[in-house]
Amino acid sequence: MSKWTKWAWAWIAALPFAAQAQVDLAALDRDMAGPRAQVLVLGTVHLRDMPKGFNPASLDGVTDRLAAFKPDIITIEGESGEECDLAARHPARYGPDYCDPTDAAKAATGMDVPAALAEVDKTLKAWPAQPAPAQRRRLAALFLAANDPASAYVQWLQLPKTERRAGDSLDASLVENLRRIATINNENYQLAARLAARLGLQRVYAVDNHTGDRMDVSDIKAFARSIEAAWAAGGTGLGELVKREQLLSQASDLLPLYRYINEPKNLRVLAETNVSAAMRAKSPEGYPQMWVAGWEIRNLRMVANIRETFRERPGARVLSIVGSSHKPWFDAWLGQLQGVDIVDVAAVLK
Repeated sequence: MSKWTKWAWAWIAALPFAAQAQVDLAALDRDMAGPRAQVLVLGTVHLRDMPKGFNPASLDGVTDRLAAFKPDIITIEGESGEECDLAARHPARYGPDYCDPTDAAKAATGMDVPAALAEVDKTLKAWPAQPAPAQRRRLAALFLAANDPASAYVQWLQLPKTERRAGDSLDASLVENLRRIATINNENYQLAARLAARLGLQRVYAVDNHTGDRMDVSDIKAFARSIEAAWAAGGTGLGELVKREQLLSQASDLLPLYRYINEPKNLRVLAETNVSAAMRAKSPEGYPQMWVAGWEIRNLRMVANIRETFRERPGARVLSIVGSSHKPWFDAWLGQLQGVDIVDVAAVLK
């Protein structure tokens, strides 16, 4: 056997091993210069589902611990103004009601969403250390025109109560909108925006994305029934989890609830119900598997949006507040990014 033949057979024998060998991306930043980003993912309940009589003060224990983490950036589960503008330009693809309209803010400021987004960026780049109330009112109006109501509320909360009034592009209708926001049971407002204002941050970042999970199926009702049936058949353990959540949701202090929903074993139940059950489900059309594809696309795009918030800020401290079912995906995929460490939420909520 010639040397060439021996080499060829050796190369062929090594093929299975070579095919399995992959680049370890997690090790590429082992010699990174400078500080690493610290990313904390807080799984949350959706406050709209809280019992009647919900008091935002019940979140104080959670907020205190998140404040001690001292995030530089807070992200929320909401669509950005840029995404809303994209969807509005493609109604045939995304529907006419993808996001709430900004007509009132446009009338008050004279700006559509793209113009308002540009003006927000320009304003924040020149933002003073001690902004005047007029500047905050103006920025709140710009955020509303940019379809970023949570950030508008951050500005509103940092105004002295006597300055929470119309003026500087913030007209009476927008003031009424901000007062209404204060009464809405939504974690983007009652948790994220309040925390941002407490820490002196100027905004929160909306990172949700539904452009990849708008299913193009002929029978959307059949699609929904198929997914619900898959979850019902495979949701072992979910019932007990929901019962415990409902009990903890009635307390005057929601810190135990947040500790509970962020426990790995409970997150595993959600993940297995959402995805494992859907992947096992039999459907002639493959509807459950389609749903999983959309779920993955949504989470991938959300993770990319989070990464973009600290692209120019290596070493940033980032808090991402998101529905608890997303947390396993966020932790896994954000943790693969270069220069990023995932912070243990249990240690923060201790």
